[in-house]
Amino acid sequence: MSQDEFTKLFKYLQEFRKDVETRFDKVDNEIRETKLSVGELAGNLKDYHQELLLLAHKVDRLERWIQQVAQKTGVTLEY
Repeated sequence: MSQDEFTKLFKYLQEFRKDVETRFDKVDNEIRETKLSVGELAGNLKDYHQELLLLAHKVDRLERWIQQVAQKTGVTLEY
C-alpha cells in the first residue's frame, strides 16, 4: 500500500468515525429524551392514580352521608 493510499484510507476512516460519533450522539440524545418523557408520564400517572383514590374516598363519604340522611328521614333508597 502506497503512502497516498494509506493517507486516503486514514482520512476516510476519520470521516467515518466522525459520522459514527455524530450518529451515536443523536441516538444518545433521543434515548435521554425518551427517558425523560417516560419519567414525566410515570409521574403524571402516579398523580392521576392519587387523584382517583381521593375521588373514590370522597364518593364513599358522600354515599355514607346519603345513607345516614335516608335512614333519619325514613326514605328508602333504590339502587
